[in-house]
Amino acid sequence: MKIFSRLMLSFAVAGMFGITATAQEVVENNQADFDEFMDRSGNRYRSATGKPGPDYWQNEADYDIEATLDDQEHTITGKITLTYTNNSPEPLDFIWMHLEQNRFTEDSRGTLTTPIQGNRYNGDTDGGYTISNLEAKVRRSSSNEYLINDTRMQVFFEEPIPAKGGKATVSMNFKYKIPVEGMDRMGRLDVEDGTIYALAQWFPRAAVLDDVEGWNIEPYLGAGEFYLDYGDYDYKITAPASHIVVGSGTLQNPRQVLSSTVKDRWDHAAKSDSTVYLIKPEEVNDMSLRAKQEGTLTWHYKIENARDVAFGSSKAFIWDAARINLSDGKKALAQSAYPKESDGEGAWSRSTEYSKASIEYYSERWFEYPYGGAVNVAAHIGGMEYPGLNFCSWQSEGASLWGVTDHEFGHNWFPMIVGSNERRYAWMDEGFNTFINHYSTLEFNDGEYPSRLNQTRNMTGWFNSEQREGIDTYPDVTNLRNLGMTAYYKPAIGLLLMREYILGEERFDNAFKSYIETWAYKHPQPADFFNHMENVAGENLSWFFKGWFYGTGNIDIALTGVQEYQGNYVVSLANRGEIPMPVLMVITYEDNSSEEIKLPVEIWQRGDTWNYLHRTDKTVKSIELDPDKLLPDVNFSNDAWPQPFYRN
Repeated sequence: MKIFSRLMLSFAVAGMFGITATAQEVVENNQADFDEFMDRSGNRYRSATGKPGPDYWQNEADYDIEATLDDQEHTITGKITLTYTNNSPEPLDFIWMHLEQNRFTEDSRGTLTTPIQGNRYNGDTDGGYTISNLEAKVRRSSSNEYLINDTRMQVFFEEPIPAKGGKATVSMNFKYKIPVEGMDRMGRLDVEDGTIYALAQWFPRAAVLDDVEGWNIEPYLGAGEFYLDYGDYDYKITAPASHIVVGSGTLQNPRQVLSSTVKDRWDHAAKSDSTVYLIKPEEVNDMSLRAKQEGTLTWHYKIENARDVAFGSSKAFIWDAARINLSDGKKALAQSAYPKESDGEGAWSRSTEYSKASIEYYSERWFEYPYGGAVNVAAHIGGMEYPGLNFCSWQSEGASLWGVTDHEFGHNWFPMIVGSNERRYAWMDEGFNTFINHYSTLEFNDGEYPSRLNQTRNMTGWFNSEQREGIDTYPDVTNLRNLGMTAYYKPAIGLLLMREYILGEERFDNAFKSYIETWAYKHPQPADFFNHMENVAGENLSWFFKGWFYGTGNIDIALTGVQEYQGNYVVSLANRGEIPMPVLMVITYEDNSSEEIKLPVEIWQRGDTWNYLHRTDKTVKSIELDPDKLLPDVNFSNDAWPQPFYRN
């Protein structure tokens, strides 16, 4: 009798809202929205659980580099020796390398694909590499054969590099002119006390061979960033003795390049939780604080298990530092290098404080920071990240400086630790990083600065734009007006929704931390992320991944009606958007008490409308969908009953 009563009630409710069913009628459903949208099956290299498979491999690239900075000619001259380990299952007749300084020529693909009016990725056109004395060795064989095309170089071997652990060495000399405008990635900035050199993509680097694409050899155009193998770097920079050289990794010869006074301050900073000046503002031109007053000095740095290195060099640097506290008693050194034009408590004098807070937060929350140094360099660059070193705008201050510093240091987790392919999947580093920046910003000084991710509904103008593009659009072809959303904010909002609306904090955090730990120092693909999050969280999320990450559809959940029925209430809902979502609603009663109800996303598998029977002995005063306003619902005028109802 109880079963019969429920059945009769369901027919009565259906009839009340005009929903009919007959035995002959075929009702369309929305199952296609919930089906898999890409091949995410496992294989021997990458499992269906989103983990590296038993035969997963990646190659290794270790570098020894010696380079000289000429501040009169503005050139870099150097030599690299690359030790390349082929862990792939096939022998290699050649390897590909990136020559990204070749972007700065008149006929480079990047130059020729830059609009006439220019954009953020403008670059000089009087540079490019001069390569000489190349030697490629496998065992006792040697070759000097290579082919350069735009920003790529193919290096050939006389005999193949053996599979599964075979090694080769590639050595060459290189030289180029340092651009002033380095596409907002690197370059030169003249200030009153000298020139600031921000050096990145400054040496030939090995491209990635992986099990998905083979050789990843997309040209360097501008918006697409990097995809590199991991390895150990041992590099020496010879610069004028008046310069301070800060770089990725750990300084190996402080006694040779620091005066006794600066070395004492260095040692003090390594034990201090507050910022310590190494070179004070009034000491920038005091050459007695240099280890030599004339000639050159060679600064020696090392970093292990990294995918790149960068450095900054100038005689104009104010330099300060403080200790970074990691787990198990481990320490690192936060440093900032900036000119007097950037000095001030509202500006770069707080850079090391910001850097320390950012690194410590991400280390505790997600995965421990692996490098000995974390350097923030003021330059003519909006913000750009490398392992253990950032370039941030010398004009940033306050919330802007916190935001860019925190964002660029966050990139040490994505993509420096979790090594995704930035040139193809910008959302896997920029978006994931923007997501973790949200929580770091909320934490810093109890929310001294605001996070934009608290205001997702302020972005609905873009979601309604006919010019919007999908997250999966390659960064180099994305309209630059859309790049901030497709690469940064929309994927970050996606993770925010997964954590705070769909899965809940505990399930999401377990899965996301597991993803980081599983793919640390490896090369995940989008399918690996999707598979891992689903398997650890225990939830089929294909409906969300497909709609949010691989399309331009929107969210529009509507509350279309509320009616009393036999002392209870029937709440009518509709999915008027392209992306189904669970329904979270708050029901408020006449006595001002309230109740939160969550309906699962599966209600939309059956169709685009749903009637929810709410059983209560109280009188309902109002109902509101998404009370915390997390969803970027493109039409929030239909989110409440009675209408209009606006939450302050």
